[in-house]
Amino acid sequence: MTSEQSPVLEFPAMLHGTIATVIRKVRAEGQWWAREYLKTGTFPPPRRMRQVLPGEVLVVHSGADYDLSPTRWWVHMLGEVFMYLDEGVPEEERPRMEQAFESFCLSTPWGAIEQVASPKPPWSAQRMANRLAAVLCFWEVLQGPRYAYGLPNSLTLEGLMEYIYRKTLEAWCPRGPASVREHLSLAVERMARASREECLEAVVRVMPTVVEMNKNLKHHDVLKDPAFLYERLSALPPEKFESLSSADRYAVNDQLHDWDRELARH
Repeated sequence: MTSEQSPVLEFPAMLHGTIATVIRKVRAEGQWWAREYLKTGTFPPPRRMRQVLPGEVLVVHSGADYDLSPTRWWVHMLGEVFMYLDEGVPEEERPRMEQAFESFCLSTPWGAIEQVASPKPPWSAQRMANRLAAVLCFWEVLQGPRYAYGLPNSLTLEGLMEYIYRKTLEAWCPRGPASVREHLSLAVERMARASREECLEAVVRVMPTVVEMNKNLKHHDVLKDPAFLYERLSALPPEKFESLSSADRYAVNDQLHDWDRELARH
């Protein structure tokens, strides 16, 4: 009788080492990817991969500030690639190239987890649905490591998604499944096909919980008032509303701070 083999997880080797080494390797890989994109219009796989051992800690956010060995996986540094992709690429081509690079990343487990743990704006419902769906595709293999996100202890994959996205999932699927994976799957399905009105409802549901979590906001009662939220969200330009339509708590937090400052001026 043969035992079932655990799936092997590999990440780009450039993300392993000391911070200084990773910065240097990410710069070189980003510049290489830019040259390859200009030649072929696509992104080849990383030049060298390294196995992630079960239980290894992946640093997926710059805020992971508890005691860590200087040599380890600095996965959040993958986002620095965008700084070097621009080199030599015509300005008018950059938006298309960046979109192509994100799609390329989402086709891999290493890119999927980085895009979800440190997502870049805009945080639209469709874009976040694509990112979260990618993590669901690689769920089994991504359960092997642990994740450092800025809390005292590293997290399992379930713990990471619970910490970052539970409020967003509840906004899209109130009283949803207890399982993080099932709740995530249901929310992604709704988010991917949501109308503007459905996005508005989700954002209004998540904003009061974000207000409660943020002690720096001065006008808590106003910012939790559904009437105020509906009025202000409805008045946002389409592009501005689209950028937070996923009900991502970090995206709506930026908007709440804008309104808080405006209320203080008046």
